[in-house]
Amino acid sequence: MRRALLLDRDSADNFGGLAKESFGGIFLVGTPEQRRAGIRDTPELALADWKAFGELDPNDRWPLAWAEAYVQRCHDDVGVWLRKRGIGFLPAPHWVERGLFTPGNSVPRFHIVWGTGHELALRLIDQLENHPQRERLEIRFGQRVENLLMTNGAVTGCKGVSEADQQPFEASAGSVIVAAGGFNGNIERVRQHWHRDWGSPPAVILNGSHRYADGRLHDAVSAAGGRLTHLDSMWNYAAGVRHPRPKKPGHGLSLVPPRSALWLDWQGRRIGPMPLVTGFDTRDLVAQVCAQERQYSWQLMNRAIALKELAVSGAEFNPSIRDKKKLGFLRDILIGNQWLYDEMTGSCEDFVVGCDLPELVDKMNALQGDDAVSLDAIRQTLEAYDAQIDRGTSLHNDEQLRRIAYVRRWKGDRIRTCKFQKILDPKAAPLVAVREFIISRKSLGGIQTDLQSRVLDHAGAAIPGLFAAGEAAGFGGGGMHGLRALEGSFLGGCILSGRIAGQAAAANT
Repeated sequence: MRRALLLDRDSADNFGGLAKESFGGIFLVGTPEQRRAGIRDTPELALADWKAFGELDPNDRWPLAWAEAYVQRCHDDVGVWLRKRGIGFLPAPHWVERGLFTPGNSVPRFHIVWGTGHELALRLIDQLENHPQRERLEIRFGQRVENLLMTNGAVTGCKGVSEADQQPFEASAGSVIVAAGGFNGNIERVRQHWHRDWGSPPAVILNGSHRYADGRLHDAVSAAGGRLTHLDSMWNYAAGVRHPRPKKPGHGLSLVPPRSALWLDWQGRRIGPMPLVTGFDTRDLVAQVCAQERQYSWQLMNRAIALKELAVSGAEFNPSIRDKKKLGFLRDILIGNQWLYDEMTGSCEDFVVGCDLPELVDKMNALQGDDAVSLDAIRQTLEAYDAQIDRGTSLHNDEQLRRIAYVRRWKGDRIRTCKFQKILDPKAAPLVAVREFIISRKSLGGIQTDLQSRVLDHAGAAIPGLFAAGEAAGFGGGGMHGLRALEGSFLGGCILSGRIAGQAAAANT
């Protein structure tokens, strides 16, 4: 019988990595939740959406193969597999990445784990700790792997140092699986691989990835002959704010931007001509903000909008879902998330609140340290938008209002989206402005692998003894998403590729 050694750079308290901190959304196809909602979904439809939205190159063999494998296998090998381990989902799938200029998700597929990624990680860790052959697994925390060991062209182990005392170590193995995440926790690497579509990288990029997602093991795999692909494909977000209690340099939070807020540039002018609205094309939001003279933005709303629509991605700022408190969850939906509103307006430096527009603009400029935001320009923008709402739904001629009407048709969005809320409505006061930066998140590219998660060299041959899974492998194939992700396929991709890598490594002789 084989033994297994798991080397984790982090501490035991953080076992589970970024998945444990995540919101826990998973892309699934043909689920009971979809059927109960009257949604007909198939792997064929999902694959068509995936290839269109990601703009995958038809000649890019392994990303395409992994995309097809994921949509075909996610129902059984991700969804059913998790359910058998006691993991459930919220009743209504969310409909994200619907597509803007490029078609996206044709139907809702974003299934949120009841308990968030925190619950998912704890459940799987518990399964591991209570496995019948647990004694054959050794877990060492605080171990920084730096290089792979090679013997006659095969990978036969690794070496590194202990984080605590910098003592070196070596470990030998018949198979080695690299599951170290991406490189988006290393902001310099994010800048180095910045995609040409986004122009030059912004002066401020917040860190929304894991602090140890630094690309160190990408370098080790490359040194062993492995091929790295699509490193300029990243899944960053446009609505990052500074964490009120940072745990790493540049620590940021990724907001789920309210759809009823106006997205403004650094001067307070509405970004356009197509207004920015979340839920359609996350990559385009980043591109539009990066195209501005100053590559940060503002979202302007009022308290009523913030209570109903403001959200923060991740388990930490969704305690009612994370802790599976049904009454708290229903309260937040029905009367607004007062806790989150108070937390962000009271603790996050990028939020400012004003009783009226002149006070708000003064605070916006004081926060930035200049007079860039024009009171006259911002007033004109808000009054024009509110006037559109006053005309009535039959006369709405604003693209943001049209998209709000569209998303409210789906019940999962209707309960979290205001019904044409005016910004300057005194009953909805005070006004709230949020300064938002680009925030790094996930690496869509990475170590190229075949459908057995074997790492491939530059000639396309498998390197004996070496496997890669999860974000390190671009979630499969070195970049199965292409340019864009349909969301939820990150966590799902880690589960599927991890299972495949484990099975293939165990069979390796």
